[in-house]
Amino acid sequence: MKRKKLSPVFFERDTLAVAKELLGKFLVRRLPRKSAPAPTPKFGVGVNLRKSASREVAMMITEVEAYDGLNDRASHSRSGKTARNAPMFGKPGHWYVYFTYGMHWLINIVTREAGYPAAVLIRRGFAVDSKGEPIQVNGPARVAKFLKVNGKFSGLAAGMKTGFWIEDRGIRIPARKIRRGPRVGIDHAGKIWANKPWNFFIIQQ
Repeated sequence: MKRKKLSPVFFERDTLAVAKELLGKFLVRRLPRKSAPAPTPKFGVGVNLRKSASREVAMMITEVEAYDGLNDRASHSRSGKTARNAPMFGKPGHWYVYFTYGMHWLINIVTREAGYPAAVLIRRGFAVDSKGEPIQVNGPARVAKFLKVNGKFSGLAAGMKTGFWIEDRGIRIPARKIRRGPRVGIDHAGKIWANKPWNFFIIQQ
Protein backbone atom coordinates (compact mmCIF):
# COMPACT_ATOMS: atom_id res chain seq x y z
CA MET A 1 0.00 0.00 0.00
CA LYS A 2 1.39 3.38 -1.01
CA ARG A 3 1.37 5.94 1.79
CA LYS A 4 2.00 9.68 1.49
CA LYS A 5 1.78 12.11 4.38
CA LEU A 6 -0.12 15.25 3.43
CA SER A 7 2.12 18.32 3.50
CA PRO A 8 1.19 21.87 4.59
CA VAL A 9 0.83 22.75 0.89
CA PHE A 10 -2.24 20.49 0.69
CA PHE A 11 -3.95 22.51 3.42
CA GLU A 12 -2.87 25.98 2.25
CA ARG A 13 -5.81 26.18 -0.17
CA ASP A 14 -9.50 26.99 -0.29
CA THR A 15 -11.12 25.44 2.79
CA LEU A 16 -14.03 23.86 0.91
CA ALA A 17 -11.67 22.23 -1.59
CA VAL A 18 -9.54 20.82 1.21
CA ALA A 19 -12.62 19.56 3.07
CA LYS A 20 -13.94 17.64 0.08
CA GLU A 21 -10.53 16.17 -0.76
CA LEU A 22 -10.02 14.93 2.80
CA LEU A 23 -12.72 12.31 2.20
CA GLY A 24 -10.91 9.01 1.75
CA LYS A 25 -7.72 10.26 3.42
CA PHE A 26 -6.51 8.69 6.66
CA LEU A 27 -5.99 10.05 10.13
CA VAL A 28 -3.00 8.21 11.56
CA ARG A 29 -2.14 8.18 15.25
CA ARG A 30 0.91 6.60 16.84
CA LEU A 31 0.10 4.97 20.16
CA PRO A 32 2.04 2.99 22.78
CA ARG A 33 2.57 -0.61 21.76
CA LYS A 34 0.01 -1.98 24.22
CA SER A 35 -2.69 0.08 22.47
CA ALA A 36 -1.89 -1.15 18.95
CA PRO A 37 -4.98 -2.20 16.94
CA ALA A 38 -5.74 -5.69 15.70
CA PRO A 39 -5.40 -6.59 11.99
CA THR A 40 -8.11 -5.06 9.85
CA PRO A 41 -10.22 -6.93 7.29
CA LYS A 42 -11.32 -5.35 4.05
CA PHE A 43 -14.56 -3.43 4.10
CA GLY A 44 -17.08 -1.77 1.80
CA VAL A 45 -15.02 0.91 0.09
CA GLY A 46 -12.06 -1.30 -0.73
CA VAL A 47 -9.96 -0.28 2.28
CA ASN A 48 -7.59 -2.69 3.98
CA LEU A 49 -6.00 -1.29 7.16
CA ARG A 50 -3.44 -3.49 8.89
CA LYS A 51 -1.71 -3.51 12.20
CA SER A 52 1.71 -1.95 11.80
CA ALA A 53 4.97 -2.59 13.63
CA SER A 54 5.05 1.11 14.51
CA ARG A 55 1.85 0.81 16.59
CA GLU A 56 -0.28 3.04 14.41
CA VAL A 57 -4.06 3.40 14.47
CA ALA A 58 -5.57 4.56 11.18
CA MET A 59 -9.02 5.90 10.39
CA MET A 60 -10.38 6.72 6.95
CA ILE A 61 -12.16 10.08 6.93
CA THR A 62 -15.78 9.82 5.75
CA GLU A 63 -17.36 13.09 6.92
CA VAL A 64 -16.02 16.61 7.45
CA GLU A 65 -17.22 20.19 7.92
CA ALA A 66 -15.61 23.44 6.79
CA TYR A 67 -15.33 26.60 8.89
CA ASP A 68 -13.97 29.54 6.96
CA GLY A 69 -13.02 33.05 7.99
CA LEU A 70 -14.04 35.79 10.39
CA ASN A 71 -17.38 36.27 8.64
CA ASP A 72 -18.46 32.66 9.21
CA ARG A 73 -20.94 33.04 12.08
CA ALA A 74 -20.65 29.33 12.88
CA SER A 75 -16.86 29.51 13.31
CA HIS A 76 -15.01 29.98 16.58
CA SER A 77 -13.10 32.78 14.84
CA ARG A 78 -16.20 34.96 14.43
CA SER A 79 -15.33 37.14 17.45
CA GLY A 80 -11.63 37.40 16.70
CA LYS A 81 -8.53 35.66 17.98
CA THR A 82 -8.52 34.18 21.47
CA ALA A 83 -6.29 31.82 23.42
CA ARG A 84 -8.65 28.97 22.54
CA ASN A 85 -8.96 29.52 18.78
CA ALA A 86 -5.42 30.84 18.14
CA PRO A 87 -4.42 27.71 16.15
CA MET A 88 -7.09 28.58 13.54
CA PHE A 89 -5.13 31.76 12.77
CA GLY A 90 -1.87 29.84 12.52
CA LYS A 91 -0.11 27.88 9.83
CA PRO A 92 -1.98 25.43 7.58
CA GLY A 93 -1.57 21.76 8.36
CA HIS A 94 -1.67 22.28 12.13
CA TRP A 95 -4.21 20.83 14.53
CA TYR A 96 -6.96 22.80 16.25
CA VAL A 97 -8.35 20.57 19.01
CA TYR A 98 -10.89 22.05 21.38
CA PHE A 99 -12.97 20.96 24.36
CA THR A 100 -16.75 21.23 24.22
CA TYR A 101 -19.72 20.59 26.54
CA GLY A 102 -17.24 20.03 29.34
CA MET A 103 -16.54 16.47 28.21
CA HIS A 104 -15.50 16.08 24.54
CA TRP A 105 -12.45 16.86 22.40
CA LEU A 106 -13.01 17.66 18.70
CA ILE A 107 -10.36 17.47 15.98
CA ASN A 108 -9.88 20.13 13.28
CA ILE A 109 -7.11 20.63 10.73
CA VAL A 110 -6.17 24.23 9.89
CA THR A 111 -6.44 25.45 6.28
CA ARG A 112 -5.66 28.53 4.21
CA GLU A 113 -2.73 30.88 4.79
CA ALA A 114 -1.46 31.89 8.23
CA GLY A 115 -3.51 34.76 9.62
CA TYR A 116 -6.73 33.65 7.94
CA PRO A 117 -8.83 31.64 10.43
CA ALA A 118 -10.14 28.49 8.80
CA ALA A 119 -10.26 24.80 9.62
CA VAL A 120 -11.97 21.50 8.78
CA LEU A 121 -13.71 19.49 11.50
CA ILE A 122 -13.40 15.70 11.26
CA ARG A 123 -16.87 14.31 11.98
CA ARG A 124 -16.80 10.62 11.06
CA GLY A 125 -14.52 7.80 9.92
CA PHE A 126 -13.98 4.08 9.27
CA ALA A 127 -11.67 2.25 11.64
CA VAL A 128 -11.38 -1.08 13.47
CA ASP A 129 -12.23 -2.06 17.00
CA SER A 130 -10.08 -4.03 19.44
CA LYS A 131 -11.35 -7.28 17.91
CA GLY A 132 -10.26 -6.34 14.41
CA GLU A 133 -13.79 -5.68 13.17
CA PRO A 134 -14.46 -2.70 10.85
CA ILE A 135 -16.60 -0.04 12.47
CA GLN A 136 -18.00 3.37 11.71
CA VAL A 137 -16.89 5.95 14.23
CA ASN A 138 -19.80 8.38 14.14
CA GLY A 139 -19.47 11.87 15.56
CA PRO A 140 -16.45 14.11 16.09
CA ALA A 141 -16.21 13.36 19.82
CA ARG A 142 -16.00 9.62 19.15
CA VAL A 143 -13.33 10.21 16.50
CA ALA A 144 -11.11 12.00 19.03
CA LYS A 145 -11.79 9.38 21.71
CA PHE A 146 -10.99 6.47 19.39
CA LEU A 147 -7.69 8.07 18.35
CA LYS A 148 -6.88 9.15 21.93
CA VAL A 149 -6.48 12.78 20.89
CA ASN A 150 -6.83 15.65 23.34
CA GLY A 151 -5.93 19.31 23.73
CA LYS A 152 -2.18 18.71 23.91
CA PHE A 153 -2.21 18.42 20.11
CA SER A 154 -3.84 21.81 19.53
CA GLY A 155 -1.45 24.12 17.70
CA LEU A 156 0.96 21.31 16.77
CA ALA A 157 1.84 20.43 13.20
CA ALA A 158 0.21 17.34 11.74
CA GLY A 159 3.25 15.12 11.36
CA MET A 160 5.13 12.05 12.46
CA LYS A 161 7.11 14.00 15.05
CA THR A 162 3.93 14.81 16.93
CA GLY A 163 2.52 11.29 16.45
CA PHE A 164 -0.62 12.40 14.61
CA TRP A 165 -0.92 13.11 10.90
CA ILE A 166 -3.01 12.63 7.73
CA GLU A 167 -2.09 10.34 4.84
CA ASP A 168 -3.10 9.76 1.26
CA ARG A 169 -3.21 5.98 0.69
CA GLY A 170 -4.30 6.14 -2.91
CA ILE A 171 -8.05 5.79 -2.32
CA ARG A 172 -10.19 7.96 -4.59
CA ILE A 173 -13.84 8.40 -3.71
CA PRO A 174 -16.06 8.59 -6.84
CA ALA A 175 -18.03 11.83 -7.17
CA ARG A 176 -21.28 9.84 -7.15
CA LYS A 177 -20.50 8.71 -3.57
CA ILE A 178 -19.93 12.22 -2.21
CA ARG A 179 -22.73 14.40 -0.87
CA ARG A 180 -22.78 17.82 0.77
CA GLY A 181 -25.29 19.52 3.01
CA PRO A 182 -25.73 21.94 5.94
CA ARG A 183 -23.37 21.77 8.88
CA VAL A 184 -24.61 20.03 12.00
CA GLY A 185 -25.89 21.69 15.19
CA ILE A 186 -25.15 25.33 14.38
CA ASP A 187 -28.61 26.93 14.37
CA HIS A 188 -27.20 29.63 16.66
CA ALA A 189 -25.26 31.00 13.66
CA GLY A 190 -28.46 32.16 11.96
CA LYS A 191 -30.34 30.77 8.98
CA ILE A 192 -27.87 31.86 6.29
CA TRP A 193 -24.80 30.35 7.93
CA ALA A 194 -26.60 27.31 9.33
CA ASN A 195 -27.72 26.40 5.80
CA LYS A 196 -24.32 26.73 4.14
CA PRO A 197 -23.69 23.34 2.44
CA TRP A 198 -20.25 22.98 4.00
CA ASN A 199 -20.64 19.45 5.32
CA PHE A 200 -19.16 16.79 3.02
CA PHE A 201 -19.66 13.04 3.47
CA ILE A 202 -19.38 9.69 1.74
CA ILE A 203 -22.69 7.90 1.22
CA GLN A 204 -22.84 4.27 2.29
CA GLN A 205 -24.18 2.45 -0.77
